[in-house]
Amino acid sequence: MEACHSPWQSNVTSYGATTVAIITLEAFAGMWINAFIVGVLCIGWVKKKTLNSNEKILLLLGCSRIFYLCFSWVYCSLSITYPNYLYVQPTFQLIVFFQAFFNCSNLWVSASLCVFYFIKIANFRNRFFIYLKVKTDRIVPWLLLASLLSALAIGIIAYDLAVTNLIISCNSTGKGNFSKTSGKMDENFFQIYFIYGFGFVVSFTAVISSALLLLFSLWRHKCKMQKNSMNTLSMDAHIKAIKSILSFFIMYSINFIVLILSLINSTKEDNYVAFLSLLFLYAFPGVHSLILIFSNPKLEKTLIRILSCVKCKDCMR
Repeated sequence: MEACHSPWQSNVTSYGATTVAIITLEAFAGMWINAFIVGVLCIGWVKKKTLNSNEKILLLLGCSRIFYLCFSWVYCSLSITYPNYLYVQPTFQLIVFFQAFFNCSNLWVSASLCVFYFIKIANFRNRFFIYLKVKTDRIVPWLLLASLLSALAIGIIAYDLAVTNLIISCNSTGKGNFSKTSGKMDENFFQIYFIYGFGFVVSFTAVISSALLLLFSLWRHKCKMQKNSMNTLSMDAHIKAIKSILSFFIMYSINFIVLILSLINSTKEDNYVAFLSLLFLYAFPGVHSLILIFSNPKLEKTLIRILSCVKCKDCMR
C-alpha cells in the first residue's frame, strides 16, 4: 500500500544523525548485555533441565528488553531518517504494537523481579507474607503470565489506536480537514497516554513499595547483626544487597520520571527534552541488566571468565 505522504526521501539534520548514532550505540549495547543474560540462562537450562524462579524472571526480562530495544530502535530510526515510511500499512501499527507490548512486559517483569526479591529476602512475621514466601515458586509463573497478558492487552489497544490515528491522519492530509479531525486525534492520544500512564504507575508503585520494604527489612536485620557482632561475611552480603536494591530503586524512579516526561513532551516539540529522554530510556535496560549481572554470582562469574579469556587471547597475540 502506498504511503499517505511522498516522496520516500531522507531529510536528516545533524541533530537527527547524532541522535540516531547515540541511540544505536545504546540500543545495541543493551541488546548484547541482555543477550548475554539470556544465553547464560539458556545454557544452564539445557544442562540442568530446569530453571528456578529467579532465573525464569531474568530470562523473560532479558528477552523482553532485547525485543523492546530492537523495535524501539527501528521506530526511532525510521521516525528520524524516513518518517514517511511509518505511514505505510501495516508497518506503523505493527511497530507500535510490538513496542508497546515489549515495553510494558519489560516494565512489569522488572517489577515482578523486585517483588520476588522482596518476598524471598525480606523478613517479616506477618501471616500473609509468610504464606507468600512459602508459595513464591508457585506464584511466579502466574505472575509472569499475568504480566504478559496485560502487556498483550496494552499492545492490542495501542495497535487499534494506531490504526485509527493513521486513518485520521491520511484523511486529514488528503482532504484538508485538519479542524474536523484534530478533536478525534486529541481524544485518541489521550487514551494512549492514559493507558501507558496507568501501566507505568502500577509497575512503579509495585517496585517502590517492594524496594522500600525490602530496604527497611535489610537495614533492620543489619542493625541486629551489628549488635550481636555476627559474621562479617554475612554483613557484607547484606550491605551488597542493600546497595543493589538502592541502585535499582534510584534508577527505576528516574526511569519512571523520564517515561512520564516523554509522554508529556510528545504533545510538544521540545527537542532538548526529547533527546535527554531518549538517552536515558535507551540506557536504562542495559545499565540495569549490568547491575543484575553483578548482583548474580552465576552471571558475574561467567562474565569474568569470558573477559579473562578474551584478555588472554589478546595477550597471546
